[in-house]
Amino acid sequence: MPGLVTASGVLAFLTDEEAELKVFALKTLNDDIDTVWTEVAGSLSQIEALYEDESFPERQLAALVLAKVYFHLQAYNESMTFALAAGPLFSLDAPGEFEETIISKCVDQYIAVSSAQHTPSKQTKIDVSLPALETTFGAGALDGSALISPTTPFSQSTLPSKSLLSRASTDNTILDPAFQPTKEGRSASVAQITDTSTQTALHNVIERLFESCLKQGKYRQVVGIAVEAKNLDVLRKVIKRAAADGSDQKIAEELMDYVLSIAMDIVQERGLRTEILRLILDLLSDIPNPDYFAIAKCVVHLDSDEEATRMLKQLVEKGDTSSLAIAYQIAFDLYDNATQEFLAKVLNALPSAEPPKKPETEQEEDGAAESEPLLKDEENAEEALPEETAKVYKNIRSILDGSKAIKLNLEFLYRNNHTDLSILNKVRDSLEGRNSIFHTAVTFCNAFMNAGTTNDKFFRDNLEWLGKAVNWSKFTATAALGVIHRGNLTQSSKLLEPYLPKQTGVATGSIFSQGGALYAYGLIHANHGADALDYLRKHFNSAEEEVIQHGGALGLGIAGMATGDEQIFEELQKVLYADSALNGEAVGLSMGLIMLGTGNTKALEAMFTYAHETTHEKIVRGLAIGMALIMFGRQEGADVMIEGLLTDPDPTLRYGGVLTVAMAYCGTGSNKAIRKLLHLAVSDVNDDVRRIAVMSLGFILFRKPGSVPRMVELLAESYNPHVRYGSAMALGISCAGTGLDEAIDLLEPMMKDPTDFVRQGALIALSMIMIQQNEVMNPKVAAIRKTLKKVVGDRHEDAMTKFGAALALGILDAGGRNCTIGLQTQTGNLNMAGIVGMAVFTQYWYWFPFTHFLSLSFAPTSIIGLDHDLEIPSFKFSCATRPSLFDYPPEQEVKAEEGPTMVTTAVLSTTLQAKRRAQKKERAQRRESMDIDTPTVTKSAAPAAGDKMDVDDVFEDKKKKDKDAEVAAEREGSADSKKKAEKEKVGYEIENMSRVLPGQFKYISFPAGRYKPVKKPTGGPLLLQDTQPEEPKALIEEKLKTVVTEKAPVVGASSGAGARATAAQSMLSQYSGRTRGQGLADLLGGLAAANEARTFSPPRQEASGSGAAAAAAVLTAIDEDAQGGEEAPAPRDFEYHTDTEED
Repeated sequence: MPGLVTASGVLAFLTDEEAELKVFALKTLNDDIDTVWTEVAGSLSQIEALYEDESFPERQLAALVLAKVYFHLQAYNESMTFALAAGPLFSLDAPGEFEETIISKCVDQYIAVSSAQHTPSKQTKIDVSLPALETTFGAGALDGSALISPTTPFSQSTLPSKSLLSRASTDNTILDPAFQPTKEGRSASVAQITDTSTQTALHNVIERLFESCLKQGKYRQVVGIAVEAKNLDVLRKVIKRAAADGSDQKIAEELMDYVLSIAMDIVQERGLRTEILRLILDLLSDIPNPDYFAIAKCVVHLDSDEEATRMLKQLVEKGDTSSLAIAYQIAFDLYDNATQEFLAKVLNALPSAEPPKKPETEQEEDGAAESEPLLKDEENAEEALPEETAKVYKNIRSILDGSKAIKLNLEFLYRNNHTDLSILNKVRDSLEGRNSIFHTAVTFCNAFMNAGTTNDKFFRDNLEWLGKAVNWSKFTATAALGVIHRGNLTQSSKLLEPYLPKQTGVATGSIFSQGGALYAYGLIHANHGADALDYLRKHFNSAEEEVIQHGGALGLGIAGMATGDEQIFEELQKVLYADSALNGEAVGLSMGLIMLGTGNTKALEAMFTYAHETTHEKIVRGLAIGMALIMFGRQEGADVMIEGLLTDPDPTLRYGGVLTVAMAYCGTGSNKAIRKLLHLAVSDVNDDVRRIAVMSLGFILFRKPGSVPRMVELLAESYNPHVRYGSAMALGISCAGTGLDEAIDLLEPMMKDPTDFVRQGALIALSMIMIQQNEVMNPKVAAIRKTLKKVVGDRHEDAMTKFGAALALGILDAGGRNCTIGLQTQTGNLNMAGIVGMAVFTQYWYWFPFTHFLSLSFAPTSIIGLDHDLEIPSFKFSCATRPSLFDYPPEQEVKAEEGPTMVTTAVLSTTLQAKRRAQKKERAQRRESMDIDTPTVTKSAAPAAGDKMDVDDVFEDKKKKDKDAEVAAEREGSADSKKKAEKEKVGYEIENMSRVLPGQFKYISFPAGRYKPVKKPTGGPLLLQDTQPEEPKALIEEKLKTVVTEKAPVVGASSGAGARATAAQSMLSQYSGRTRGQGLADLLGGLAAANEARTFSPPRQEASGSGAAAAAAVLTAIDEDAQGGEEAPAPRDFEYHTDTEED
């Protein structure tokens, strides 16, 4: 039947009294509505009258025609309403634009209605107490309870006032940063449905849609809609349906992983994420053989230590090697992702690792046991474990308390250390040690390069340079030992003994080296307080000098990170109230570190109140940073405090408010947080606030590094140098270790910025991005390294820029070239210590000692395979790529010190002939004196010129041949290298405990052999299943076990290089007072003895503490400004002694 050309005749039937004609007219119009809708639009009132007439038999058909006409009129809300009223006539399967649009509209409507009806789950204990903050920080917080979409949690906040501007348009909403415009495309066009029949019809359409998807196996689409709508009942039903319908169990497991990834990475509302994770945890617990690693992920986010304990006990009870390996792997994952407070609760809940008591002791205690309560007997019975089980629990406890993981990482960094000392020496030679900022720069460069490797050779070999450190430079240099020996838990006290303050009360050296030693002690035990906290508390409380309190507070904060210890907090608070600017900044920061991420209201109120009472800017800044750290990861729970701080007239507290945004929403990619930061970056009147606002974008978006260059592109060209610096650091923080070309392209012009600190920021950011990159991965690495060395050696460059270049060289080769900057853990969770370390590192702008905090974000890049006995087997795994792609960068070639090249003197041929004649004459005279007949000179004179020519020609020929040979050799070498590059095979084997970069894991595979991993490798300790446990196994020897840390001597009893220098100096002073002959003999004898002592001195790797030992006398020496103190002994020039005696 041909289509309608005009609808005028058909529309006339609508006015007819016969219902059959009206139905015919509607059917005809429905078939050709796409061509005649313009005419039908004039008769909408007639069709609506038919729809509303309850006696009309085809009301649903009228509704469908109305829906299509309104669709063409782009009135989508009305179209959807009538389409829902059409019931089954509205086909979901029809492949038309009308159906697709209305289905999309229905889904949006369903999401809006369902999410508005969603009631948030019960809050945790800490969250319940958070509303009390309103009394301190003031009202005005955004209400995030009824959010339209969890993926854009701030898209529905408080509505704007009904002003003329807001009523007319939303284009000017930028005027009010608190106003958040509704989301276009969905939220702005949601229809207000009050009719229950329409709501029922909407749910029916969605149910039909869901059922259609489930039949086709499209589970993920339904999951996405359910999460957006916050409808957990649908989510539960979909997962159960997938488990029941799927013939393959993998479908349900993959769907569970998909839901978990959505909850972790996409859902931004913390409350909804918690609900989804709780749902996943319940569903996983019902499965007979669940994914234990997914459970561990949920457990950490839910802060459910009881679930973690139950899971570990369940695996241990199974007893087989596979279950034990999984238990150990989960313990490593828990240590990697959880806080110290969480791990302490799990450790307390696990059975003690003691084997059952011997029968003799039980018999002896029988009499005493009768008088004790029965309950205690039952507890003892439960604690009595078989020896094998006790051993397993002992291993799990050693993993959870961190000692095992720290020991393995220390061993890895020690044995794979590829530090290039020639770079470090170049930096030292280029920067004048007498200048405090340059001395500090070299110290940081050395600390970062050798972080965690225990290699302090540079300090040992440069005592004279180290002796130039005074005051805070000495504090920083001593603290650098903590970075270098980070994780060397067992030797920390012995290593730092000469520097640490003594309990006797007698001054033992510089207060700066004592304070630095406490800081170093905290860095060694970073995020692993354990026994170190009591030691640091004792010294902190007994210290009277402010410098020592400063170092002690920093050490306490780093070691006690996120312990939530109220007692330590009160002790810090007591020192804070002394109102000392010197130690107040460190104390305020440490208070935040102790309460990291707890959201403790009492602590926040005390800190906020004192920040307004004190007059010291340094204390206010320390407290502002501390408050930001307390809100780490709290997301919308921190909104009240953020609003309160950002509206404060004090710019330092506004600075803290911006940092709170960065810490509370780090890694979330939150839209509101980004919007707020961008607004502050261009509107605040204070440069510091603008700088930190731009910088904080890096913390929010480090999981999406590709989006940051585009976001800060215009800010990087701002007229304000502070904004330019902030954009550089934002790129460095977010793109760390990625080698992202877009970020490098933005930073390269900033290296030539007219402002010195912008150049500094650009250099540091480039080093963060280029860390662990080689020339094959990124060809720009060599040019950037060359630029950094050039800046360091340029005498005309500003000090600030040279400081940044020195830091950058240290960061590029961090941890012996075995560490990257990791703001998230290997399993994808937030790396709390890394993020905090980076945040405090950025405060080096105000206080250089904070620079050491960057070492907390250094994450070793390795695979350390362990068997079920937690031993390190010797085996190999495969990497399916070229070896050069992920190889270490080549070491710098050390060129011999070249003096000014001597220009060869031009010699005339006549001069040569004259010399030759003179030589012949002399020979002739010699022969005459020996009474030997000689031939006449005239005979040999003629061929002399000829001989000369022959000799010259031969010489020139020889030179030419040598040159040709060199050119040929070079060509041959280059040809060989080209052949080598061409012939480089794809695929090679890697030894266990080797460096494996994050980008390398996709190429890693474990071939069929003895050992198989219990999970997909993600880096760090990896448990292996031994398929041949009966056969003997080859183990990798741990080198650190053979290393003996020497006790560092007290002042005046130097060893190593320092002893040799002192011995040489004393011999030379003795020599100056004696006769020349006697003194020379004694001197030569003494130097021979010194050389012999040097020959038999133990090698570096045999004594990791020898650097500390050698530097002890220098660093503990009293400073120049100390009254009655002595300066550090240093070798001096001694040539003037001999000159005097010669005169």
